[in-house]
Parts: sequence; structure tokens; C-alpha cells
Amino acid sequence: MGQLIDSSILIAAERGGHTMRQLACIAPDEPVAIAATTASELLTGIHRAKTEPQRLRREAFVEGVLALLPTLPIDLRVARTHARLWATLEELGQPIGAHDLWIAATALTYGYAVCTHNAREFARVPGLDLRVPAG
Repeated sequence: MGQLIDSSILIAAERGGHTMRQLACIAPDEPVAIAATTASELLTGIHRAKTEPQRLRREAFVEGVLALLPTLPIDLRVARTHARLWATLEELGQPIGAHDLWIAATALTYGYAVCTHNAREFARVPGLDLRVPAG
């Protein structure tokens, strides 16, 4: 099984000056990737920077992540999983954020676990293997 790294892990790494392996629940023998939605969240952070030095630091970090980790695309298979999850979670009265729903759908479609600091949202997703860093 692979691990899909959520933006909460990457943002913590950037803010703390840590590597992903220091913060994440990454097993050395598992593939690691990000969802297309996570890439968009990280790129949005560049555009929302308050100062030019902050923007440049974020851009360097994000571009480094994008060069290092493969990005799993949203395709028709992911869209089908997303639709099923959305309907299920709404029926249960347990909806999650729109971006997290896309990330969960991507993980389930590709057979990846989600490594995140946001267990509260992702724990609602039936069948999702959730990995939360210790500490």
C-alpha cells in the first residue's frame, strides 16, 4: 500500500523546517504521493503569501515537493469514488470538507493510505486507511 501525503503534513514540514520523513508516517518500503487536490492547496499557499520573502520560501518548498513526489490525478475512477463517498457521508450526516473528500477518493481509488494531521475529518470516511504521525 502506498501513502498519500495530505497538505497538513507538508505544511507542518515547511513551518517547522522538518523533512516529511520526520513528520509523516511514511514506511520506507511504501510508495509516497500526493493528490492533485493537495498540489492545488500547496500552490494556493504560494499565491496567498503576505510578503515577497514568504512567497519565495513557499514557492521553493512547494516546487521541491512537486518535483519529489508524484501527483495522483483526478480521473473518472476517482470521480466515481468521490460521488459514492459524497452520497454515503451525506446520508450518514457526516460530511467532510470538499478538498478532503477528493483526497480521500483519490486514496481509496489508488489503494493508498492517507497520512495526515487531520484525523477528525478523514476518520469519517468508510474504508480509508488513515495514518497519523505520533506526537
